[in-house]
Amino acid sequence: MEPPQDTSENPNDVLSDDDSSPENTNPDDQEIPSTTLDPPISDTQDESSDPVPDEQPQNTNSNPAEPGPPARKRRRRKRFFTELIANPSFSKNRRPRISGLAREMDTEALIAISVGFPVDSLTEEEIEANVVSRIGGQEQANYIVVRNHILARWRSNVSVWLTLEHALESIRAEHKNLVNAAYNFLLEHGYINFGLAPAVKEAKLKSFDGVERANVVIVGAGLSGLVAARQLVSMGFKVVILEGRTRPGGRVKTRKMKGDGVVAAADLGGSVLTGINGNPLGVLARQMGLPLHKVRDICPLYLPDGKAVDADVDSRIEVSFNKLLDRVCKLRHSMIEEVKSVDVPLGTALEAFRSVYKVAEDSQESMLLNWHLANLEYANASLMANLSMAYWDQDDPYEMGGDHCFIPGGNERFVRALAEDLPIFYGRTVQSIRYGIDGVRVYAGGQEFCGDMALCTVPLGVLKKGSIEFVPELPQRKKDAIQRLGFGLLNKVAMLFPYNFWGGEIDTFGHLTEDPSMRGEFFLFYSYSSVSGGPLLVALVAGDAAIKFELMSPVESVKRVLNILRGIFHPKGIVVPDPVQAVCTRWGKDRFTYGSYSHVAIGSSGDDYDILAESVGDGRVFFAGEATNKQYPATMHGAFLSGMREAANMLRVARRRSLVLSDKVNNDLEKCDTLDKLFENPDLTFGNFSALFDPHSNDVGSHALIRVKFHGDKLNSSHLCLYGLITKKQAIQLSEMNGDGNRMNSLHRDFGVKLVGGKGLSNVAELLISRIKAAKPT
Repeated sequence: MEPPQDTSENPNDVLSDDDSSPENTNPDDQEIPSTTLDPPISDTQDESSDPVPDEQPQNTNSNPAEPGPPARKRRRRKRFFTELIANPSFSKNRRPRISGLAREMDTEALIAISVGFPVDSLTEEEIEANVVSRIGGQEQANYIVVRNHILARWRSNVSVWLTLEHALESIRAEHKNLVNAAYNFLLEHGYINFGLAPAVKEAKLKSFDGVERANVVIVGAGLSGLVAARQLVSMGFKVVILEGRTRPGGRVKTRKMKGDGVVAAADLGGSVLTGINGNPLGVLARQMGLPLHKVRDICPLYLPDGKAVDADVDSRIEVSFNKLLDRVCKLRHSMIEEVKSVDVPLGTALEAFRSVYKVAEDSQESMLLNWHLANLEYANASLMANLSMAYWDQDDPYEMGGDHCFIPGGNERFVRALAEDLPIFYGRTVQSIRYGIDGVRVYAGGQEFCGDMALCTVPLGVLKKGSIEFVPELPQRKKDAIQRLGFGLLNKVAMLFPYNFWGGEIDTFGHLTEDPSMRGEFFLFYSYSSVSGGPLLVALVAGDAAIKFELMSPVESVKRVLNILRGIFHPKGIVVPDPVQAVCTRWGKDRFTYGSYSHVAIGSSGDDYDILAESVGDGRVFFAGEATNKQYPATMHGAFLSGMREAANMLRVARRRSLVLSDKVNNDLEKCDTLDKLFENPDLTFGNFSALFDPHSNDVGSHALIRVKFHGDKLNSSHLCLYGLITKKQAIQLSEMNGDGNRMNSLHRDFGVKLVGGKGLSNVAELLISRIKAAKPT
């Protein structure tokens, strides 16, 4: 990227010449922990049906060892929003020839783009953080170069804690203020110095700025809750996490499967890292020394009778399917321009174009088209009839690049490491969150947990169900967004076999069905043999089939899967054995999720994700989770990043409250100091009483301010002063009485005066103080 050149100073000059370029690390393999024997076939509704916020599908595969169907790449097509609102191509801003420092700046800018920063502008969060004194111009251009450099420097070695001093080393001294601003922003918003490297974990055990802050109650120990908790602890907050399950992870669940001498780790929830470039989970993998297994980009398809799909038909329908999506994109573009409020189901629009252009009219073509539709239903955990034609793919411009990957041993390895040493209370199902000006009270399992703020990370399905009572009720704007956004279903059948019969080079393969209403039933198989530690095969159930699947017994489900597999492999002379263990998920029936992950339903839009992310109660209750992340919904990294986002928001609110409280304390101290000085020369003194009269009136009915000084060993200071407003005549009457006890009784009983502290005085008393102060010689 060529830095902005419209002003006198070149941003190339921000960096000094001795800086090094980012480097990559190569992690090593780790063994998969052993597990205990489970029943051969099980339903995970109660134990393991943790939602499946499965990363957006990337159907990839390589050819099986045996003869099979032609290998084809199968990617979702979502182009409209990318073309309509994405930033200009990075390459358009490059000079034909660059060298040295400029080339390095291009590399650093690419790294910044990969984690979500715009090419040549600030994010809303940076603007709100006042990282520069003026938007636009040379200062902003220099700041972006500095920010990108610091980010790239840490990303080159994520195993260390990057200090401010290290960040300053390679940047010219005159830009120290920009370095401070960029470093603090990146640190507080979780772009650097996060994760699970020993050096990072040790540094995060205490507040990075030494300040102790508020108490936070976090509802949910999923990825967003765990990440937020770790970040908040490093910022000086005291946190407690309430989790309804007996384990952490939420919709990330790895089941250990074992039997007949084989073992495997099956991801029943979130499984695929969708795009490794800039992905924070990729950073965690590097820090933990976990290798990444690329999901190979090929997916052979099989007909119901087990035969390979004809290559020409396969290619023709795939092209036709993509053209149908393109036509829908053009249609919605014109509809949005003409009638902004119009929306129809994506499935209806696709079917209309299919009918008009006579696509997929014979049996095999129709089955192929339905397979692609099932793939879209998998991508969105929704029926095509429920998806918004206008905004179903609104997140595409932000999609992370790079390979889609598996983590050997399962994603629970992340969860266990993130949960380590955090104060998590398991088996605490939250029933109510009450919030107000004095803080929050969270009720779970008959216990009350109090804090200054709360972070709610429960899935959208739980919010839709109304399982948690909010007092006062959530704003109507948020309740409407909860109802508009979709939250759908994806289920899995994980099967551990005594050996791998499908071929060691396969990552995915697909199966077609003749029944359009069941097109999503076991339409796609993932092979985890290379990463799970054993011969593991996972069948996906999407769309309408995922709903019907939950009404079927696990034994019947596994039988249906085996019939499909035997129909594919028996004709090739390959015996398909019975699995030694099988697990069926039931995400729709899971009371901690009521579904799998979010999508943009008809009548909704990406704005609803932002509304879900808004805090309520003037910064008392915050919200995180994949359904609060407009850029990366329905992904594990989306949940991760939302936790980081809310930790930064809570820090901002805590600092704002601290400033307000500091101003209030300072005002109170100033008032007390003023009163002490005024009462150094009172108009009347008797016992522990003193009185100041109105300097502008000699009338005995005019106001007088009295002070009563109390002494005692139990007081924090040597004495305590309380004040009251009476008349001059009453002050004189008090002075003529014997003993302070009689005076106190008369003050309360006869005059009806209640003594208060200096900050509790009435407006009339404040006015009298001003008049007395003005009349006193300075």
